[in-house]
Amino acid sequence: MDTKLDTRFSAPDTAPTPWEQARDQLERAETYWLSTVRTDGRPHVTTLMAVWRDDAIYFCTGPEEQKARNLESNRHCALTTGASSLHEGLDLVVEGLAERVTDPGRLKRLAEAWESKYGAEWHYEVGDGVFVNPDAGPALVFEVAPAKVLGFRKGDYAQIRWSPATD
Repeated sequence: MDTKLDTRFSAPDTAPTPWEQARDQLERAETYWLSTVRTDGRPHVTTLMAVWRDDAIYFCTGPEEQKARNLESNRHCALTTGASSLHEGLDLVVEGLAERVTDPGRLKRLAEAWESKYGAEWHYEVGDGVFVNPDAGPALVFEVAPAKVLGFRKGDYAQIRWSPATD
């Protein structure tokens, strides 16, 4: 990822947070906020769990949930994580397109990642292109490969943008 510090919104003489540190936080975070857009243009934000694997972030949702219905007509979304503190921490926003994951092999690896991160209560089986939880039914799985990641580091304030490297 290419890293760029926005000096307009950063403390003087500060350095950007390295991508590896931001990526590690994306891997460790327990909750994220997903922002999608309803068909009438109104925003929709909801908290969910996600996993970071293979340079992308993955989340799941029931097919009848508002976020799933929103993504049917507009795949643009943002996932946010961070701390609600003013003087410390790093807030991150991943922007990109949500793509359905239906490959059984990928779904199995992602189900294992969910259980590894969140524990046995988040065990999923793999059904026909979906996660299956016997108690809750099917869940669509989405991948968001970052078009860009924005970061706001607090304390020694810095605003950072990471973008996929271009050749």
